[in-house]
Amino acid sequence: MLYELGCATLLTSPATTADYLRAALAEPGLDSAERVNAVFRLSQALLHNNQLEEAVRTVEAELGRRGIGPARMRLQAVRYMLEAIHASEGLSPEHSRELATLAATCTGRDNSERALLILRGFDAMARGENVEEVVELLDRSLVNGRLAPGLGWTDTEWGIEVLLMLANAYAYADRLDRAESLYTEALRTYESAGWTGGHLALAHGYVGLGHRMRGRLREAEASLRKALVLAEEIGRGLPLYWTSTCNLVDTLLARGHVDEAWAIAEQYDFGPPYPSTIVLPDPRSVRGRLLLAVGRTEEAVNELEAAEKAAASRGHHNTVLAPWGGDLARALANEDPRRAAELAASVRVRAERFGTDTAIGEALRVEAFLATGKQAAALYAKAVTFLAASPSGYEHAAARVEHGIASRSVVELNKGLMLAESCGADGLADKAREALAGLT
Repeated sequence: MLYELGCATLLTSPATTADYLRAALAEPGLDSAERVNAVFRLSQALLHNNQLEEAVRTVEAELGRRGIGPARMRLQAVRYMLEAIHASEGLSPEHSRELATLAATCTGRDNSERALLILRGFDAMARGENVEEVVELLDRSLVNGRLAPGLGWTDTEWGIEVLLMLANAYAYADRLDRAESLYTEALRTYESAGWTGGHLALAHGYVGLGHRMRGRLREAEASLRKALVLAEEIGRGLPLYWTSTCNLVDTLLARGHVDEAWAIAEQYDFGPPYPSTIVLPDPRSVRGRLLLAVGRTEEAVNELEAAEKAAASRGHHNTVLAPWGGDLARALANEDPRRAAELAASVRVRAERFGTDTAIGEALRVEAFLATGKQAAALYAKAVTFLAASPSGYEHAAARVEHGIASRSVVELNKGLMLAESCGADGLADKAREALAGLT
């Protein structure tokens, strides 16, 4: 009965769920399969209640009770998942090596192996490894291009976390069509099934992330505001609440609504201390960008340097997932141009290692910002080429406007203006209009 009560409350009340499941596990009577399910669901509830360290300890304790077999592989995958999203501690290189070794043995024959392939793909994406290898790992976790039976959005054996890691890894690997398909499927599934609480909040939040990355900023803002309302009903400061807040601030900055972004950050406590789970994109980077936008440059530099240290401790070198490098280079352009140039060069190297059009295009925009004259115009032209081939509509629009300004091109500025208006990037559109007025 305690186990069933825990299953019923799950992400509508993570704290209540954890209490029921702890009590169930303390009682005799759960068979082997039910016990593993209870441990998994308890780890889920603790994760979403910002008690990630306890979640890890719970899974490790159960692993110690298990011999070789499917139950142990499932629990191993859960442990790797929890470690991968634990923001409070650095990941040792051994974590990635162990995960890579284990995933190399997986053919995708069952859902434990498919989960491990997803986890390895997400880890490789976050570390900025070659994008083609990332996508190959993710694709191997699917069955005929779709989620495997038993690994769906309402299936309870694996839950929502692994599937979101799959969708997010696709998103940051520039396979945004696949990511958006998964985000939309999640939302439709939960709405059709009548699920509420954390599941619906996360679904709306990640649909919003998909819109933001595609450059549909108005739609992103609407989805993220809806997600934040749902998340706040469950509790402030929980991981799903941070996801909605971070992405809403990022979207409002892209729209050029700086005062509104600052108001949201103040209203919803978007700042340190940060949650125990990772948030996509990196919240320190987004807060640093916000501080730059409101003119608090010294604080911005401190925040972005903290983002640099946190990313380095976890080996997260994906320059789109953790975009601190580009903003820190811009912040230091006048005060310390040498360091700014070194940062820009490092961003370019990491972006080219990863290999997505978005990452490379954004790195070129940073280098162009630091350059002058014909060199700046040439670098912005290259950025336009890469970003036009990417799914990143807002970044493409920004590069067009910047190229138009650097090259004093009315044609390019008009293209940028049209793109900015279609994205809902009001600030960028105003910048393009101002530049056009100065050329006529």
